[in-house]
Amino acid sequence: MSAIVAPTDCDPPETGPSAGSAGRTFGPNHRWRVLGIGVAANAGFSATFSGIPATAVVMRQGYHLGNAELGLALGLLGLGVALSELPWGVLTDRWGDRRVLLTGLGATAAWLFIMALLVVPTKLAVPGVTLLSASLLVAGLLGGSVNGSSGRAIMGWFGEGERGFAMSIRQTAVPLGGGLGALVLPSLALALGFTAVFSLLAALSAISAFFAWRWLHEPPTQGDARAAAATSGPAPLRNIEVWRISTAIGLLCFPQVAVLTFASVFLHDFAAMGTLVTSASLAVVQTGAMAMRVWSGRFTDHHGNRRPFLRFCSALSAVAFLALWLLAIAAAAQPALMAVLPVMVVLAGISVSAWHGVAYTELATLAGAGHVGTALSLANTLVFVGFCLVPIAIPWLLLVFAWPGVWLAAAICAAIAWPTFLRPA
Repeated sequence: MSAIVAPTDCDPPETGPSAGSAGRTFGPNHRWRVLGIGVAANAGFSATFSGIPATAVVMRQGYHLGNAELGLALGLLGLGVALSELPWGVLTDRWGDRRVLLTGLGATAAWLFIMALLVVPTKLAVPGVTLLSASLLVAGLLGGSVNGSSGRAIMGWFGEGERGFAMSIRQTAVPLGGGLGALVLPSLALALGFTAVFSLLAALSAISAFFAWRWLHEPPTQGDARAAAATSGPAPLRNIEVWRISTAIGLLCFPQVAVLTFASVFLHDFAAMGTLVTSASLAVVQTGAMAMRVWSGRFTDHHGNRRPFLRFCSALSAVAFLALWLLAIAAAAQPALMAVLPVMVVLAGISVSAWHGVAYTELATLAGAGHVGTALSLANTLVFVGFCLVPIAIPWLLLVFAWPGVWLAAAICAAIAWPTFLRPA
């Protein structure tokens, strides 16, 4: 297993080139600024990735799109992220997280600003679906730079006893940014149009880029021997253990995406729940996911049990979705059980969302500091493949197997992830 080389709480800050920036001295709390940059960058990216689809109703009306055209445009946003994650990760390991994050955030901000000027409906003209789809594809390609580079920076600046906690905090930025984007952007699009939407998202990327320029630097190293250890071991793409963890992460995201994208439809169509219940259920899932991610990071840091915890989360998620499958079957025969379905959706959604920071920490530790960007981006590529495939697959599952079949498929994915995660060393 390759070792991550990073400063610990007991390591004194260094100056000179080995400190990541010639002539600079970093205080003991600088790592928290780096974490803040990672949170801000990921929240801004999540607001873009999750917030733009939240404007779907307004976008369909404003751009004069049919449902198929709308699906194409939004799907290409996710496809752009999936295609670019791995190249950005490889560049991060070669260039360093500072250069990649500045390049990616700056380019994303510039592109979204161009979209705010040229790819918005006006009284004189409405952009066609081809231009909108291509623009969102490019936004995804550029935004894919955030995940691997911010994760590498955090892994470099935090010691072994804090990495799970730090990475889990970073991962809370995803539901946080997505929730804020979904809350703000639809109303903004309706009131001020998509010029305001794209401008706000551009500003978020630009602000994150500024703070990255101000505070994000390469972490201190502790001598040539430890620096050499950072890049020892096989490259991630030739490391079967890295592939196993990345595959398990992707598999366990499939049921999570199913909850995030279709749980509201399930509760509305199958359980006859109103908007208040469906919205509250998803809000509780996101809030619970954030809390559990932070707790799980701290818990595994203290107990050194990341691999057993990941396998436990996989098994628990499989059991939760099996229970949801059985409850959906029973509720179809006994309508009184419909009231329990939102509770079961919340429990399943939180259980399948609690592990992200722990998994990315274990993956980065296994890959080694010199390969963190590539390893994290490999996992994120498989995650965003799920974001593309799951919404396409669920309508077909509904057609053949109805709603119980959807949750059974989710349970199967979680069950397959259980043996795919590595056993304790």
